[in-house]
Amino acid sequence: MNAPRTITLFRSPARPCSYLPGREAVNEWADPAAVDARVYDRLIELGFRRSGSHVYRPGCSDCARCISMRVDVQRFRPARRDRRCLNANADLSLHWAEPGYSAAHFALYRRYLAARHPHGGMDNPTPEGFRQFLIGDWSRTRFLEMRRDGKLLAVAVTDEVRDGLSAVYSFFDPDESRRGLGNFAVLSQIRLACEAGLRWLYLGYWIESSSKMAYKGRFRPAEGFIEGHWRPLP
Repeated sequence: MNAPRTITLFRSPARPCSYLPGREAVNEWADPAAVDARVYDRLIELGFRRSGSHVYRPGCSDCARCISMRVDVQRFRPARRDRRCLNANADLSLHWAEPGYSAAHFALYRRYLAARHPHGGMDNPTPEGFRQFLIGDWSRTRFLEMRRDGKLLAVAVTDEVRDGLSAVYSFFDPDESRRGLGNFAVLSQIRLACEAGLRWLYLGYWIESSSKMAYKGRFRPAEGFIEGHWRPLP
């Protein structure tokens, strides 16, 4: 499929914002019939993200706090806290796995959601929901496994895009929270993108005032998609 010059966008109904209390959120979704891997290469450069086979961006008319963010992996240098995280996980091995359902991945995913999102509607996933959320019909996706002596501790769902990698989602053993496996997943994807000669790790939406999303701002240098352009984040 050749990338279309225009794509129809559909707006979702307003719903309570998951990140900013007291606010409502609206998403804009790209026409699924028009999207494939090549089209997504372009859309992610315009601030969009993937959820399953669907591609979206925030469309709130009265709020612009969700900023699509990408880390410059060639210029990134680990800070002291990053080096501590890397040292704490030096006993882990990394392995790329093909995307898809596996009993081991799903069991870890269930444990993670039960610990991190209890009673929030995500804590009782199904195998089909696992596939629909993490894997796109057209996406170039791989699962980055993090193991200790063969035991699966974490998975980072990672897309390959034209100029980088995109961190889609990560889940990990809640009993190993002291390791900082979420940060380790980001640091590992930064390193792998750099070693592959790529420029960016797309981290999704950064919300500085959200306790759930503010951590992304620690990975610098980075750019944010602001008012239609990628701009360096201060």
